[in-house]
Amino acid sequence: MIVTQTPLRISFFGGGTDFPDFFLKEGGCVLSAAINKYIFVIIKKRFDSKIRVGYTKTELVDDIDEIQHELVRECLRKTGIRKGVEIATMADVPSSGSGLGSSSSVTVGLLNAMYQYLAQPRHLESLAREACEIEITTLRKPIGMQDQYIASYGGQRFISFGPEDRVTVESAAPENGHSTRLNQNLMLFFTNTTRKAETILCEQATNISARTDVLKELKRTALVARECLRSGSFDEFGLLLDKAWQLKKQLASKISNNSIDHIYQSACKAGALGGKITGAGGGGFLLLYCRPHRQDDVRAVLRNLPELSFAFERSGTKIIFDDSR
Repeated sequence: MIVTQTPLRISFFGGGTDFPDFFLKEGGCVLSAAINKYIFVIIKKRFDSKIRVGYTKTELVDDIDEIQHELVRECLRKTGIRKGVEIATMADVPSSGSGLGSSSSVTVGLLNAMYQYLAQPRHLESLAREACEIEITTLRKPIGMQDQYIASYGGQRFISFGPEDRVTVESAAPENGHSTRLNQNLMLFFTNTTRKAETILCEQATNISARTDVLKELKRTALVARECLRSGSFDEFGLLLDKAWQLKKQLASKISNNSIDHIYQSACKAGALGGKITGAGGGGFLLLYCRPHRQDDVRAVLRNLPELSFAFERSGTKIIFDDSR
């Protein structure tokens, strides 16, 4: 039996510039952080040749072409496992529509587990690259490439995307160990709504050529935010989140709505300096930057929304159990 643990993530800045249609021409960059909420994948050998897949439903099939869970199916194809395994996935938060990058964490975690099962472990770069191939090339998901890389590498990362699909992953953790102070200024609330991100992302992808100027400005905010982390200018980082959120809402029509706008404005009036919906938009989790002495005021106005406490996670996908050795 092999068990992998793969972190979810918060995307701070630059989302949208990691779409190939943009970064292959203009170059893109994002600032993201893995958090201590996870996707767990279990894989073990079966006594027969069937394939059993367990998630919110259970599948028992004779051939991988019959598998409905498309990420499991395509990861099996990619790794060459054809039969005789049981696979299960579990998540710390709603695994669909949360805005915390769960789909890519599932893909990376599956690949990591399957290659370890085959005794063919892969480098983090290979896991991220293959996850991108599965989600973007094979399944034609209208998504960018940041989630696969932050799930694979973990930590706080500045990730650059350039010509010829060149990807560079750098640490973006604040110097002098100030990550804890930044963490203490961040709050995460569930909007009580999940959504299918593909509708929003399809429109966003279609709009790329018409929103190039907005995307360039989002890219610039990611660069400025990286300098804020380096210098410890966390309040400026929080204010930049607000600026980036106003820009992001211009990328597609359903990124925000009246309910989200009301929640966000209420939080800012109560003391938050900035924030954003953490994924494609339309629901999921709301990230807020708020200094500690105002956080109880924010909790009071958002009392109907569940708060998710979290910490930054230094590690990316990893094997946490392996009894095959």
